[in-house]
Amino acid sequence: MWYQILSYFKFLAKSTNEHGVHSPFVYDLVTKCFYDTKSKEIYNTIDSYRKELLQNDNTIEITDFGAGSRVFSSNTRKISAIAKNAGITPKRAKLLARLIPYLDIKKCLELGTSLGIATIAMKEATTIDTLEGCPETATIAQKQLKKYQAKNIKIHIDEFQKTFPKIADKTYDLIYFDGNHQKEATLSYFNQLLNNIHNDSVFIFDDIHWSKEMIEAWESIKNHSKVTVTIDTFFWGFVFFRKEQAKEHFVIRL
Repeated sequence: MWYQILSYFKFLAKSTNEHGVHSPFVYDLVTKCFYDTKSKEIYNTIDSYRKELLQNDNTIEITDFGAGSRVFSSNTRKISAIAKNAGITPKRAKLLARLIPYLDIKKCLELGTSLGIATIAMKEATTIDTLEGCPETATIAQKQLKKYQAKNIKIHIDEFQKTFPKIADKTYDLIYFDGNHQKEATLSYFNQLLNNIHNDSVFIFDDIHWSKEMIEAWESIKNHSKVTVTIDTFFWGFVFFRKEQAKEHFVIRL
């Protein structure tokens, strides 16, 4: 916790808003998408979906293949508590929803379904593959997504490495990484999924300032030869591969 607080103060010292951005592509992304305050119909869906989970006090047993939790001391958890403490925040879910039409996202891959809040935020994409290692969590997400008639979403229940061969021939417009906050795993997933992108694809990494290891992973990703543009928003790291862009890194306050 203290590491993240210190990291946040460092982030604030480096960060800027749209006035510090000289790339037309990034400037438009920040002003027209990141900072878009207009109401959207999808927001009602996200709020309703999350509210139902917050009212569900049933317990499930979590299978965790990642870095563990800083909130929970036991793997037996209430669904409402998972939605409140471990799920994507409403603010970030709505940003994710805005990105889908703005970047013309058709095909999404999500690493870490959890209860499906981020998944439903991407609902307006054409197809979504979402990977979840915990069977009980995935079962709740499946039931909830079915209730919201999200027929374009397929949940793959298994360890990520075992699922990657099943999607090896697919190309994605957006890949959202929220399943393992460890350096080695993050870099492994990043390198493997470089085979599933095109020039205009975007990667979004959750919790890039989670730990010293995750910051190291983020720095390695920024320096990769295929990466041209990155945006650090503290909680999320955006990665673009646009060959027409000069290599540049941005630190943006949301």
